Parts: sequence; structure tokens; C-alpha cells
Amino acid sequence: MYKVEILESVYKKLSKMDKQTVRVIKNWVIKNLVNIKDPRTKGKALKGNLKGIWRYRAGDYRIFAKIEDDKMIIFIIDLGHRREVYK
Repeated sequence: MYKVEILESVYKKLSKMDKQTVRVIKNWVIKNLVNIKDPRTKGKALKGNLKGIWRYRAGDYRIFAKIEDDKMIIFIIDLGHRREVYK
């Protein structure tokens, strides 16, 4: 079972978002990533210079993570609204 860890920079972004959005993202992460057996079933691998990073969709928001199989940890490294994160 994988554990989820969140970078400090992601916590800063969450603190600037409205409470409803934070609740949606938090509930999605708890429901879909915490204690999951295979985190790759819920996300999509990115390509090109973002190879090794996985993208998860939580409503209109995107969560970017690195998966460390040897430690069984999912590191959430970035997130944002879908219209902004791909720029």
C-alpha cells in the first residue's frame, strides 16, 4: 500500500485556494491515492521532459506526482487548475 506525501510548495498553493476547492482535492486524494495498491491505475504518465511524473484528475484540477516504488510513496509535487498548469 502506497503512502502519500505532499511537498511544502503544494501546501502553499492549497492555502491560497478557496476552501471548497481544497476540500474537493483533499477528498479525491484520500479516496483515490491513500493506501492504493497500484497508483498507476488512477493516473496518466506524462511524456517528454516530464517523463517520470504522473498526472491525476480531480475535477477541474490536476495533481502531479512522482511515484517511488521502492519506498511505496506517492510524492505530490504540484497541482493547479487545468487551464493554468499546462502553460
